[in-house]
Amino acid sequence: MKLTVNGEQREVAGTTVLALLEELGLNPGATVVERNAQIVDRTSYRETALADGDVLELVRIVGGG
Repeated sequence: MKLTVNGEQREVAGTTVLALLEELGLNPGATVVERNAQIVDRTSYRETALADGDVLELVRIVGGG
């Protein structure tokens, strides 16, 4: 499936938000996902299906001091 992730076109195998994050090696608990200009609730990552052509913005939360 072809998606745009953070402005870059990608071919991915994952069919849900959670599967995509796992495929990209990102921690779902520390990643905010916007899909087609809508923030995806973190509790819905497993059920939120992706479709060919979706546009996603992924923001990783980084702690520090």
